[in-house]
Amino acid sequence: MKYWKNIARVALDIGAIRINPEEPFTWASGYRMPVYNDNRLFLGEHKHRFLIAESMQEVIESRHIPVDCIAGTATAGIPHATTLANMMELPLVYVRSTSKGHGLQNQVEGVLEPGQEVVLIEDLVSTGGSALKAVEALRAAGARVAHCLCIFSYGFESATTAFKSMDCQLHTLLTFPNLVAFAEETGRINEAQKTLLDAWYEAPFEWAAKQGF
Repeated sequence: MKYWKNIARVALDIGAIRINPEEPFTWASGYRMPVYNDNRLFLGEHKHRFLIAESMQEVIESRHIPVDCIAGTATAGIPHATTLANMMELPLVYVRSTSKGHGLQNQVEGVLEPGQEVVLIEDLVSTGGSALKAVEALRAAGARVAHCLCIFSYGFESATTAFKSMDCQLHTLLTFPNLVAFAEETGRINEAQKTLLDAWYEAPFEWAAKQGF
């Protein structure tokens, strides 16, 4: 996978991924974490959008993933799904977090044919909950969904287990261990910081308390 270092470099350069184990970020869940991700910053330049889409296309083609249609999760997955669908000249749909409360009350928007092989695009996977709800919605609409691609995943064991239980393979362009390795290799973190990040990766939800935050 030749692309992950380029994604790591761009993510760190533009602040789409921020690392600060000495002054952790507070996530929406309330947990203090040494890394923060905002993939919306990839949207700022066309070359970054193309990097993401080209990387996803490479995954699909190199792993011989069958695909008739690209689906994006609302809202963060939609732009990357759109660029990828355009590049691969494939139909595009997107999945709302919940069904509309009016009109046709659709949860899946766009033209989806029953039996189509759909690849789901998500920007970030933490617990995997939102992506797997989208998988359920697509399957309920008659699609076959066995693969989900995301830009970055924290690698939580709960997400891995959840995807396996849904019989859906998660393909991550940039993993947390690769991010840390790149940051160390390029001098963006020191040895002490790497030790803190490795400890977080082993027990992310207990990390802050053990570090005294």
